[in-house]
Amino acid sequence: MPSASSPEIVVSGLGVTSAIGRGRDAFKRALMGGEHRFSVMQRPGRQHGDTRFLGAEIPPLGDIARLPRSWQRTTSLSAQVAVATLSEAWDDAALDTVDGHRIGLVVGGSNLQQRETLLARERCGEQLEHLRPSYGLSMLDTDLCGVCTSVFGIQGFAMTVGGASASGQLAVLEAAEAVKAGRADVCIALGALMDLSYWECQGLRAMGAMGSARYADQPELACRPFDRARDGFIFGEACAALIVERAGHRRIPRTPYAQLRGWSVHMDANRNPDPSLDGEMRAIQQALDRAGVSPRDIDYVNPHGSGSQAGDETELNALRNCGLGHATLNSTKSITGHGLTAAGAVEVAATLLQFEAEALHPSLNLDTPIADGFDWVIGRRNGARLRHALTLSFGFGGINTALCLSRAA
Repeated sequence: MPSASSPEIVVSGLGVTSAIGRGRDAFKRALMGGEHRFSVMQRPGRQHGDTRFLGAEIPPLGDIARLPRSWQRTTSLSAQVAVATLSEAWDDAALDTVDGHRIGLVVGGSNLQQRETLLARERCGEQLEHLRPSYGLSMLDTDLCGVCTSVFGIQGFAMTVGGASASGQLAVLEAAEAVKAGRADVCIALGALMDLSYWECQGLRAMGAMGSARYADQPELACRPFDRARDGFIFGEACAALIVERAGHRRIPRTPYAQLRGWSVHMDANRNPDPSLDGEMRAIQQALDRAGVSPRDIDYVNPHGSGSQAGDETELNALRNCGLGHATLNSTKSITGHGLTAAGAVEVAATLLQFEAEALHPSLNLDTPIADGFDWVIGRRNGARLRHALTLSFGFGGINTALCLSRAA
């Protein structure tokens, strides 16, 4: 973990693909404008009978630069979105100038391609001989590593890390650890798109995690983190790629987005989905301690804020108990939806773009906050020059992650 003598770790490039905008600039514009794309989901394999699941789906990608045309027929949606997203981050950080043997890749996510599996089975029925041979590759989460390393010539290490809804941020932390340890000069953290089928949607709704169809006729009102009328998360397709490297080891074409100052992962020793106040507090406190930053120094927190009944309340209690009740809060998920495996990386990207814009994005549907005394951002707030920010991600299985970001020197 970082210490005062550790090398400065920075984010030198980023890429984002989401329902609200493909690419950094489009995403930033929609985020700051509070735009959304919530609706009844339409992708094949997302609806079953009369059951309606709400979410935000990425518009058609079209041709994807760098991805061979023949591969666009044999790669999954998750892999295609990964290549499109990484391509933007790669160019942003000018990684063509870096030796591919010194570049690593961490893909955040597991069980990523469930809808593809469902569709393959429906297409073939009992005629197994009709199954595409490429299914033997695309069914594996590691296929995203294979696709990305092939397309971009990455010859350092590559791996996937599964942390449920904390996967995206966990990938960022693992990338930072790899650079800090000298395993790579540059490491890419990719929060991968989790392609749900109606089976996963129903399972998550049945356990009370995914929101109901209460707002099926007004889907724009369904995603309500920290609001008293919330009843679970609303899914949002997304992917983010962050380029992590040691400051000063090469000449980069832009000012770094921010410094990764301190981070923490804490487990609750609990298989169940219920949140732990103690676990969240420990993760927050450890990240701040390792960053050498006091709670009073934190200007802004980008919370996990999924919209679950217990989760939102527990998180606010953790922030208050850790001395962060003064910090400004908004909810990225209220605009993008919950990207599950991608969420943590998308929310780090959203935080970095707010550093850059010196503005904070609004929170949608926060009509009646569940707690008083917090500095909620309801409408866009300009003139916010952030010094230190905290991003939080939590996942089923008792996974708590926290990351402290500081304005780059």
